[in-house]
Amino acid sequence: MAGAGNSTEPDYEAQRIVFVTGPSGAGRSTAINVLEDLGFEAIDNLPLSLLPRLLSGPAHDRPLVLGLDTRNRDFSADAVIESLTSLEGMVGVRPDLVYVDCRPDVLLQRFSETRRRHPLAPAGSPAEGIEREMDLLMPIRARADVLIDTSEMTPHELRSEIDRHFRAEGGSQMAISINSFSYKRGLPRGLDMVLDCRFLQNPHWEKSLRPLDGRAPEVAAFVADDPRFSDFHDKVLSLLETLLPAYSEEGKAHFSIGLGCTGGRHRSVACAEKLSRALVNGGWRVSIRHRELDRDPLEPRHS
Repeated sequence: MAGAGNSTEPDYEAQRIVFVTGPSGAGRSTAINVLEDLGFEAIDNLPLSLLPRLLSGPAHDRPLVLGLDTRNRDFSADAVIESLTSLEGMVGVRPDLVYVDCRPDVLLQRFSETRRRHPLAPAGSPAEGIEREMDLLMPIRARADVLIDTSEMTPHELRSEIDRHFRAEGGSQMAISINSFSYKRGLPRGLDMVLDCRFLQNPHWEKSLRPLDGRAPEVAAFVADDPRFSDFHDKVLSLLETLLPAYSEEGKAHFSIGLGCTGGRHRSVACAEKLSRALVNGGWRVSIRHRELDRDPLEPRHS
C-alpha cells in the first residue's frame, strides 16, 4: 500500500478507500457485501469519472468500498490504475485494490450451473466472455494489493478471508495466513512463501497414525521426533522474524505461507500448526487453513 507510506497523516486519520474488482462470477459482490457488514460505505458500479467528485467534499466518516465492474461505460484498466496512482499521491487517503480472482474453468462451471449469460459476451458463449474479461483485467490483477483466488473457496470461506483482511481497521499490523496442502493437488494460489515438508518422516506409514491428522498430539509428536524437524522449524521461524516486520513496514497488508506434503494431512498440518502457534506467541495476527482437511467430508479425525 504505497499511498499509506507517502502520507504524513496517521493511518487512523486517513480516508480508507478499498476498490474491489475481478472477473464476473468470482465473488466480487460477496466481497463488497462483507466489507459493508464490517462498516464500510459501499458504492457499487461507480463510474471512475465520478471518483474525483466523490472525494472533493468533506471526508467521509466511514471507510469506502468501491465496486468496479467491467460493464461500466468508462471502465478500462488504464483508468483504474491511473485512479489508484493518483490516490496514492494524496495526503490523507489510503487506497487498496482487492482483486477477487478465479480459474477460467471454475468460472465456466459456475456460469453453466446458473445458466447465466456472460456480461461481456451476451450473444456468445460464457467461455468467450470469460476470456475477454480476464484479458481486460490482467493489468489490474498485477496491480492488486490483495489477491484472493476463490476457485476452491465456498462463499463462507470468501467471507472469512475478507473479514480477516479488513476487520482490524484500527490497527495496521500485517495479517498472516498459513496454509497446509497436498502437492498431489497442486499449490494453493496467492502464496508468498512455500515450504516443502516431504523430507520429514511420514506418519502415513504408521498404521495407528494414518487415520489421524497433523493436529493430533500423537502425529505432531511423531513429526517432531524427526531429528531434522527442530532445525527446520527454528530456521523458518527465524527467517520469518526477519522478513515479516520488514514487509509490514513496507505496507504489505497480508503475507501467505504454504506448507506442503504428499497427502496434506499429516506433516504439513503438524508443521503449520506449530508455526502458527509460534507466530501468534510473537504477537502476529495469524489465520490457518488446512486445505485437504477442509475438503474431508468426514469430521476431522484428530483425537
